[in-house]
Amino acid sequence: MSGETQTSAEYIKHHLQNLTYGQLPDGSWGIAHSAEQAKEMGFWAINLDTTIIAFVLGSIFLFFFARAAQKASAGVPTGLQNFVEWVVDFIDTSVRGSFTAKNDMVAPLALTIFAWVLLMNLMDLVPIDYLPLIAHAAGLPFLKVVPTTDPNATFGMSLAVFVLVVFYSIKMKGLGGFVGELTLQPFGKFGLPANIFLEGVNLIAKPISLALRLFGNMYAGEMIFILIALMGASWAGATFGSTLLFGSQVVLSLGWAIFHILIVTLQAFIFMTLTIVYMDMAHQEHH
Repeated sequence: MSGETQTSAEYIKHHLQNLTYGQLPDGSWGIAHSAEQAKEMGFWAINLDTTIIAFVLGSIFLFFFARAAQKASAGVPTGLQNFVEWVVDFIDTSVRGSFTAKNDMVAPLALTIFAWVLLMNLMDLVPIDYLPLIAHAAGLPFLKVVPTTDPNATFGMSLAVFVLVVFYSIKMKGLGGFVGELTLQPFGKFGLPANIFLEGVNLIAKPISLALRLFGNMYAGEMIFILIALMGASWAGATFGSTLLFGSQVVLSLGWAIFHILIVTLQAFIFMTLTIVYMDMAHQEHH
């Protein structure tokens, strides 16, 4: 991308395109070099940037928290131990405030979701052209650095939560109790069609609301950073992808980045809180 002249539309499309791996039109497997090729790859294509970056960030979370647990002592704590204990206390308070049943898995689940989503969201604060320029120098056609701006990632996480919600609903209430909630609430046996419709919509809305809320907010934030970069290039007379563009977008993006810190943190907190609430609902029995 460095040294190439792009129109505003091309620049935006380039930054919104994932690095996609799948089956090419000629039958071979490889990386798509255009949005059209990525679309033709179909359902079994993999967004390599989303997958790899999410995996790396998850590994970073596990490494530092495991290291803090191994090095924990009753004496004077290190800075890392202090930070991890603060995060764990924060998660524990959130779980105690929203989850009324007993399930030892909920707190670790909430911690994992909050830390992982927060780290993925924080990638939005990296200057918009920095990592794509490095990827381009390495021969990669695209690199979308914020996993949560990819609906595949947000829906993947929300569907995992949905599976847990259904599993614990059946485990705690039995299959009959779970089906009974879907068919007999809220109008009783005489309102069966309405019950199935209302409860079905309520059930399906859980993963959709989780996925779309996170994706929508992060995608909108990413678009603003892209537009700020374009505005900086226009003012500076820079070529898209040039060093001058990179410098101007750092300066102009600073104000939005400071405000955006609140958004990325809030979205991680909301995703975690809704997960806790949905898990609590799965453990409640209606009589």
